[in-house]
Amino acid sequence: MCPQLENLENFKFDLITTNQTGEIISRTDGSARYFLEEIGPIRLKMVEIPGGVFTMGSPENEEGRYNYESPQHQVTVPPFFMGKYQITQEQYQVLMGENPSRFPGRKRPVERVTWIEAGKFCEQLSKKTGKNYTLPSEAQWEYACRAGTITPFHFGGSINTDLANYNGNYTQGSVTKGEWRQQTTEVGIFPPNAFGLYDMHGNVCEWCLDTWHRNYQGAPNDGSPWIDESSQYKVIRGGSWINLNRICRCASRDFNFDYYNDHYGFRVVCNV
Repeated sequence: MCPQLENLENFKFDLITTNQTGEIISRTDGSARYFLEEIGPIRLKMVEIPGGVFTMGSPENEEGRYNYESPQHQVTVPPFFMGKYQITQEQYQVLMGENPSRFPGRKRPVERVTWIEAGKFCEQLSKKTGKNYTLPSEAQWEYACRAGTITPFHFGGSINTDLANYNGNYTQGSVTKGEWRQQTTEVGIFPPNAFGLYDMHGNVCEWCLDTWHRNYQGAPNDGSPWIDESSQYKVIRGGSWINLNRICRCASRDFNFDYYNDHYGFRVVCNV
């Protein structure tokens, strides 16, 4: 079980909104709550995600969308906690005794981690803490990424490379080209969304619990993972440093075998 709500700590941040060109059009004050998970030198900040109802998937007129983001459907998501940041190399090293990453850095996200290895991290974390840590369901992930928004990105109509780590050499629509860093960056250096979550767009793609389905026909509407035991493909979300901005949209989804790559990582959730 996760901590009682009265034991949560508050934190504040700047909340940014963009227009269709990726230009910042407003800055407001944001706040969220979290609990701190400490296991020796490991410090995980787990952010409170309030329950709610949202529309999952993308509308047919969203630029850069794919058909497998359809049909849009209503999902009711119970409250849960999600990692403020992607799991870092430091955290992975301490708990698992190794660091498989291509781009070394204690505060950079761990990458080159398979879906099974990410699940084993969650199992170890659960065993150490007595809490129920898992990868997020695909519905939890998109709900947390959107943080109450209905736009392509949680920032608004688009993003730029000052707001997220993705391949800015190529773009779409009226967004100008930006920087391509060609590597991961430390977690938390870009602005968060309204829930206080960082790097939900870009840096590394994030494994989800779900197996891949070609569309949302028959998808659960309660926020639970959608799993076909016969499928070898696992869902990844969020886009990465190597991807174009369209792959980093809230509704964008992809899949792979249980495979490692230098742009695959993960974050954890703790169910209430």
